Amino acid sequence: MPICDVCFRHCKIEEDSTGVCGARTCRNGQIVAENYGKLTSVALDPIEKKPLKMFHPGASILSVGSYGCNLRCPFCQNHSISWSQKAFEYKNRADCYSPEEIVKTSLSLRARGNIGIAFTYNEPLIGYEFVRDTAKLSKEAGMENVLVTNGTATKNVLEQITPYIDAMNIDLKAFTERFYKDLLDGDFQMVKDFIEGAVQSCHVELTTLIIPGENDSDEEMRKLSAWAAGLENQYRKKIPLHITRFFPMFKMTDKEPTPVNTVMKLVEIAKENLEFVFPGNV
Repeated sequence: MPICDVCFRHCKIEEDSTGVCGARTCRNGQIVAENYGKLTSVALDPIEKKPLKMFHPGASILSVGSYGCNLRCPFCQNHSISWSQKAFEYKNRADCYSPEEIVKTSLSLRARGNIGIAFTYNEPLIGYEFVRDTAKLSKEAGMENVLVTNGTATKNVLEQITPYIDAMNIDLKAFTERFYKDLLDGDFQMVKDFIEGAVQSCHVELTTLIIPGENDSDEEMRKLSAWAAGLENQYRKKIPLHITRFFPMFKMTDKEPTPVNTVMKLVEIAKENLEFVFPGNV
């Protein structure tokens, strides 16, 4: 049975079925992206919304998203297109666009301040082939390409896209194996490896959503920011960190919003190691 090589799950996918992400399938014995070109969300956004603070500030970017995700974050703000039942229904009703059409639209928006294309909203790397093909054409047209991702992908996937990606915002959702395994059904080490590889190839900013009682300790933020600072020193790059406030969402409505003072305290702690730290959702 064919095995998907996008992430740590290595799903064995039978003909015409899908992997955990809900977007990769098997056709004629080959694993393919069932969500290729199927867009659920298209918008011209401020670059700061990605969030990217230190990549073309003040610019706009054409943001596109599909459906499906390989993590199971119970607090997902885009659950309607990521891993809820509604999300998986999009495979039959999402509008389909070619890479050429997306690049043409991107170019037409230059007069409105558009600098390129951002692959975002759901997890774009579960359909990395569409990211790769579209970003390649976009780069050839002189536009910038941005990836907003959870970083849960293999080295092979990273190598497929990095020639065409100019900036990434990567969710570093916590800095413990427990959080990734118990809350997300994810792989902490894969995300760290992905981030390190990305830092070597393009501009990278990190985002950590602070959830009360889960990843809000001073100690964890010191470890997270020290690790990021180590990458800065090793690769001589600046890695901005966005520390953002949680609001009850999706399957995690039993917690209160993160206190603003908690976010601001963690920002100051992260600044012990990093030069650029930004609060979000405050």
